[in-house]
Amino acid sequence: MGHHQLDNLDYKILKMIASNARIPFLEVARECNVSGAAIHQRVQKLVNLGIIKGSEFTLDSNRIGFETCAYIGVFLQSPGQFQEVIEKLKQIPEVVECHYTTGKYDMFLKIYARNNRHLLQIIHTKLQPLGLARTESIISFKEAFRRQLPIENLFNTDDDMPDDTDTVPEIS
Repeated sequence: MGHHQLDNLDYKILKMIASNARIPFLEVARECNVSGAAIHQRVQKLVNLGIIKGSEFTLDSNRIGFETCAYIGVFLQSPGQFQEVIEKLKQIPEVVECHYTTGKYDMFLKIYARNNRHLLQIIHTKLQPLGLARTESIISFKEAFRRQLPIENLFNTDDDMPDDTDTVPEIS
């Protein structure tokens, strides 16, 4: 994919929809002083570029019966296992995130379980059969906060902020 640049309007749109994915495009258009069609086109461009990866409702895991959130560091038996293990992890619904990492773990997982007993069952019946060398678990007591990348804080100073003649940064 070629290089793509974002301008001030793109950043303003991203800031507004990242803080409220349900905001009507016409409200965004009014705030940006452009037409609703222009907002639709810009959002579609941002989706096509892969900058916006969709919108979603966030479920409260506790309220639907998943009271344990755990982060699991995974040690693979061999580096050649990555793709095979990733495909198998995708089949485990309780695994909601998987990250390649540096440091002591090969991968880092986020898992939701109904309770600690269910977490242990997931580890023994779903993770261990993948042929992992070992795992280390960290249980989260409570999520302190979660947020989107703060668009307004992406630049260090006002000089870094794009103006109407600037296009920054390049996106490849």
